[in-house]
Amino acid sequence: MAENPTIPTVTLNDGTPIPQLGYGVFKVPPADTQRAVEEALEVGYRHIDTAAIYGNEEGVGAAIAASGISRGDLFVTTKLWNDRHDGDEPDAAIAESLGKLGLDQVDLYLVHWPTPKADNFLHAWEKLIGIRERGLTRSIGVSNFLVPHLERVISATGVVPAVDQIELHPAYQQREVTDFAAAHGIRIEAWGPLGQGKYDLFGAEPVAAAADAHDKTPAQIVLAWHLQHGNIVFPKSVRRERLEENLDVFDVTLTDAEMSAIDALDPGDGSGRVSAHPDEVD
Repeated sequence: MAENPTIPTVTLNDGTPIPQLGYGVFKVPPADTQRAVEEALEVGYRHIDTAAIYGNEEGVGAAIAASGISRGDLFVTTKLWNDRHDGDEPDAAIAESLGKLGLDQVDLYLVHWPTPKADNFLHAWEKLIGIRERGLTRSIGVSNFLVPHLERVISATGVVPAVDQIELHPAYQQREVTDFAAAHGIRIEAWGPLGQGKYDLFGAEPVAAAADAHDKTPAQIVLAWHLQHGNIVFPKSVRRERLEENLDVFDVTLTDAEMSAIDALDPGDGSGRVSAHPDEVD
């Protein structure tokens, strides 16, 4: 892989550019986070995705501080956890996250889950609008929001989320959400882009055949599929060789037939989902 590959950017609906491939630290142990993020930055990642609930914002911040990379060359995302939606809790939560990250501003702040049973995600979204207005984040968005959740925040505030970060991989493509997002200028960020090992994407014939045709690994083919669909992706690894492999995908262009064959891996009945349903998360 070439040194410091150029990662393509896409532009959010507020004009902010965001690297299309980032490094996610979900389930990276706090004790390992600084090392893992330092390695990710060394091999060329410039987009780091964390969250308050991950417990590793301090490690991300320490790695950023140690990297010597200009703050303007980095894109940092964190998220508001479910028990901080009410009252002034979102204001306190962003202050805590910024303190742990050692930053004055994040690039993107997300409502982590809609938690519709609590019926307070609209209030959380309204608070995020204020947080952006105060300059504590450049962009605001949501995570794990379905169409009814998106419709409610947009209709109530007139502010369209910049992104919706959802579980998305070839076996579970959430087309209702992605179609709505496309119609409203919301960028899709795919977490679990490789299926989290719970669905045999790599053994699927269309993925294996494309890997052979392009001399790439099945994981690289799935990432290329995401990128060609315009998704922003966060493959997670704590192994340097895998970090490098996941960046070595920008020379792949899948054919229309290959894209369609991988598209067809979603059975369309939701059975490919590996996470909790957003309506069931408290």
